[in-house]
Amino acid sequence: MAQLTIRQLVKRFGNFLALDAIDLTIERGEFVVLLGPSGCGKTTLLRAIAGLETQDAGSIVQGAVDISRLPPAQRDYGIVFQSYALFPNLSVAENVAYGLRNRKADRQLIKQRVGEMLTLVGLPGSEEKYPAQLSGGQQQRVALARALATSPELLLLDEPLSALDAIERLRLRSEIRSLQTRLGVTTLMVTHDQEEALAMADRIVVMNHGRIQQIGDPQTVYCQPANDFVADFIGRTNVLRGTTRENRHIELGNLRLRHRDDMAPGIDARFYVRPEEIKLFDTLDRSENSFYAHVLKAEYLGSYLLVTLAADHCPGMALVAQFATNYLNGWPIVPGATLRIGIPPTAIRLVADEQ
Repeated sequence: MAQLTIRQLVKRFGNFLALDAIDLTIERGEFVVLLGPSGCGKTTLLRAIAGLETQDAGSIVQGAVDISRLPPAQRDYGIVFQSYALFPNLSVAENVAYGLRNRKADRQLIKQRVGEMLTLVGLPGSEEKYPAQLSGGQQQRVALARALATSPELLLLDEPLSALDAIERLRLRSEIRSLQTRLGVTTLMVTHDQEEALAMADRIVVMNHGRIQQIGDPQTVYCQPANDFVADFIGRTNVLRGTTRENRHIELGNLRLRHRDDMAPGIDARFYVRPEEIKLFDTLDRSENSFYAHVLKAEYLGSYLLVTLAADHCPGMALVAQFATNYLNGWPIVPGATLRIGIPPTAIRLVADEQ
């Protein structure tokens, strides 16, 4: 039995359609990430599951129980918000124990459980501190301990890392994923950060304009995006606009490249190429799909160079390529330099229409 089943969920705010017939099934123990730009409906969906928003139509079933109209207090979940949402006048122990006290748990059991939870999130001995005495990362660990203290069947995370600095965000995302795996708690997380989603999720649900665009594991969503929105939103991408020719070729200005899709000739189509799939060749190399381009801009980003290029035989076409710095061997990649680059046929994928 699935842990969470959502069917044809609809939510409107006046004339604005926030959720448009959402269907989603989450299996027990999964870590699922809702990913999309601001206003796409991901937080509204999470809040509807939590009972903090009431849907206009559709159903939400947790396990075997229809929770569609239950108040939040009667739903079995723990939740962590972006802003920590700790009670500043309560100690760490009192914050963690909040849900247990509401359930009138035994005092000794509460004390034991608080200690277990703080040890679990890496804050043993912090019971007497107050939120103001903790860093942002520590406060979010306390919020996570509070959410898990009641042993919920479902853990909801609403952009839990977005208020943290970059280093703390990397550290905590690894800890949250490790903790979720160890406990086996079914988790649904909202984020707009593509890297976060790719690093943490078992499955990613990509949303836009209140609709699900694609559901899949991170590798599938990245390598086989369902449409142009997903291709552009998940990582960087180049879109090639050209006309199909015979033998799986695409014509872009005076440039002719072979691609992997079997299409009839004479069709105006769009294809996408990931920056890291563009290859760098010796200037005299004549490998298939290789051509000259000159450098417009080069950005050094540590492990790789992000290079904006203009193809010599296709006016107006700019490409962004990603070259690993440890393989450049002194190549003069500076603005104005001429390079010979290539795009493997398997890297040129057809763009599908947005849903």
